[in-house]
Amino acid sequence: MKKVILATDGSELAEDAAKFLAHLPHSEQVELIVLTVIPSPHVNPAYPLSDWEFKVVEGEKALANETFHKVEKIFEGANVQLGHVVREGDPGDCIVHFATEQRADLIVMGARGKSAIRRMLLGSTSDFVATHAHCSVLVVRPRSGGDSGSPLRIVIGFQQTGPSQAAVEEFAETHWGQQSEVDVVCVVSSMLDSDDLRGEAQASAQTAVDRLRNSSPRSTARIVESDHVGEGLVVFAEDHQCDLVVVGETHRSFLGRLLIGSVTSFVLRHSPCSVWVTRNRIPEKSPAPTRHG
Repeated sequence: MKKVILATDGSELAEDAAKFLAHLPHSEQVELIVLTVIPSPHVNPAYPLSDWEFKVVEGEKALANETFHKVEKIFEGANVQLGHVVREGDPGDCIVHFATEQRADLIVMGARGKSAIRRMLLGSTSDFVATHAHCSVLVVRPRSGGDSGSPLRIVIGFQQTGPSQAAVEEFAETHWGQQSEVDVVCVVSSMLDSDDLRGEAQASAQTAVDRLRNSSPRSTARIVESDHVGEGLVVFAEDHQCDLVVVGETHRSFLGRLLIGSVTSFVLRHSPCSVWVTRNRIPEKSPAPTRHG
């Protein structure tokens, strides 16, 4: 049974994330833990909370319970085992550490917004979690077209690398339905004038498509020309009104997290749709981080 952490702050974007997750097909029962993190008041720990601070925290806990009841309704009738956990502290730290403690397969959370500027900002919590989590992360943006019950249009960024191949393997484990359209996109440099290289890229993408036949029969291999892999994926997602971009990412050292891969970073900040960063097929190499400040 897969274990999924749905991080929510009660906002409309977080509710969109819950609805998007509910729309994803799953053939086995999912253990879904709804995690609400209440930011701790910045006070001297030597002194107790004042009356107003205590009331604020209690109010946030009440809101967390209301949010959980909304999530229960969203997943009503689904093959999901629901749980609710409330933590206090820094949201990014708490989400990453909790997912590590629970050995979660996936963290789901909302992004900041859909406009170009708000996409670039992403949101400090979403950015931190997507960068530091040791499991896969799904950052959700509202669907731009179609209703919540319409088939998904999905693009998988693919290169002949370990993370990309791992992304295909993880994606193949989910039964996406007969109607979901999946484009396996291999981005090649527009400066390369080589039919042989394009042929190799096409063959590579087709291998990934063949791997997806059982879970996603409407899969297609595509070649996109661009001088930046991330930009090529984002433009393709925009042009084809995709609902989800899937990219593979490795676990990173502290320095590596500061210099998060340019493709993943670009897609997270510029994608017009939701982004799934896959990591579950890559062995863990470092413990969960702590963010200061």
